Amino acid sequence: MTENTQNLKFKRKLYGVVTSDTNEQTIVVNVVRRFKHRTYNKFVSKSKKYHAHDVDNKAKVGDRVTIVESKPYSKKKKWELLSIN
Repeated sequence: MTENTQNLKFKRKLYGVVTSDTNEQTIVVNVVRRFKHRTYNKFVSKSKKYHAHDVDNKAKVGDRVTIVESKPYSKKKKWELLSIN
C-alpha cells in the first residue's frame, strides 16, 4: 500500500449529492443520514450540508459524490472530493 491509500483508510468518508457548485474550487454536498428513533422506533432522516474542496471543478449539481475528511482549507471547508459516483 502506498502512503496515500493508507491515510485514506482511516479518514471519514461521506456520500451525498452536490447542491451547489457556483464557487471556485468549492462544492456544497448535502449528506442525508437515516437512523431509528429511540422512543418511537421510526426511521428519521436528517440532512447536513458540507463544503468540500474540488480542485478541478469536476462535480456538477446533482452528482452523487464521495467526500473525505482533510486538512482545513478555510473556515467552513474541511472536506475534499474523493470521487464522483
